[in-house]
Parts: sequence; C-alpha cells; structure tokens
Amino acid sequence: MKKIQVYLAGDSTVQTYEKDESPQAGWGQYIDQYCKRNIIFHNHAIGGRSTKTFVEESRLDAILEEISANDYLLIQMGHNDSSINRPERYTEPSTTYKQYLRLYIDGARKKHAIPILITPVGRLHVVHGKFINDFPNYCQAMKEVAEEKNVPLIDLNYISLNYFTSIGYEAAEKLFMISVDGEDCTHYTEAGAEKVAEMVAKELMEMISEEENF
Repeated sequence: MKKIQVYLAGDSTVQTYEKDESPQAGWGQYIDQYCKRNIIFHNHAIGGRSTKTFVEESRLDAILEEISANDYLLIQMGHNDSSINRPERYTEPSTTYKQYLRLYIDGARKKHAIPILITPVGRLHVVHGKFINDFPNYCQAMKEVAEEKNVPLIDLNYISLNYFTSIGYEAAEKLFMISVDGEDCTHYTEAGAEKVAEMVAKELMEMISEEENF
C-alpha cells in the first residue's frame, strides 16, 4: 500500500508533548490513531508560534526541505497570530496573516505537495450559555485565502465548538487543562487532544480519499 506523508505546521494545540508534560497534549500526537496505517505524520508544530514566527524561525523551511510531491501540508495557525500585545508574533488578519498563509501554500505547491488549511481549534469560552469563536477574523481570513488559492479547508473551529455545544460545558471542561490547573481554557488534556485529533482525521481522510481514490 502506498505511503502517504502528512506534515503538520501549527502551535501548542497541535504539537507533540513529552511524557513529563502530561496530561497536556496536542492533537497532532494522536491523529495517526484515527487514520489509515499507510499515512505517516511528521509533526513540526510547536507552542507559541504564529504564521509569522514559524516562518521567521525557518520552521516552514525545514518542512519544505523534506516535503515531496503528493505529500500533504496541514496548516493550523491563528491562536498566536491574534496576540496583539505580542508584536513579535502578531499578524493582522486581513493583511499580514493572509500574506503568511500564502507563503505556506505557495511553498508546498512549489514542491508539488498539497496544502490544507485548518481554522484555529476552539477554546473553552462561553458567554450566556453559548460557546464563542475567539478568532472570528482569523477564521474568515483563512477561508478567504482558501477560496482565493483554491485550497481545501477544515473548519476545525466550527467543528470543535459544535461538539462542545453538543456535550455541554461540564463535559467540555474536562477536555481542557482548566480541569487540571483551574486556569487554562486553551490547551487540551490527553482526552481533549484525542477528541480533536479524531475530528481532524475524519475530515482529512475524506479529503485524502478523494485525492487518492481509496
């Protein structure tokens, strides 16, 4: 069976954590459990990075040096791009954020690889009983780039917030580190990361199946 290589560019919600950092986890460390065995994942995601700093630190270059024709590049960025109080990583959604996303897309396509955009996964944020998208401008900007560049998009923000709504706040809270440290409404426990990995895998498998004719 043909091996399919998938590269992940993302932040702390995607990255692979060491055992001593448990129970914090990222969805990138579990996604292989929900995909076919011939799909090999290379998780380059790392905490605290935005589209901008990931590029500036040559992390995108490292992926592009490895990636080959017909491989996939999954790009989930936005959490740290929105840090307006951190100018070193902030990007403005309608301008610089889009410009950096295009670098990932164009870089992958130059190597004849297949880019897939992923909107930033949802946080545990409820107002008047409703789960809130904390990154609406970034989600919209990413969708506009996806349409402009004809790139597949997984709307993980929408999918994850819908899931949290379906299970309710108390159950959703257990998926986040706030259930451990009483504070963190952004990062996931192992259970949460596994669930998000399942969400991404479902969408990814449908896209790969269309491309590869499984």
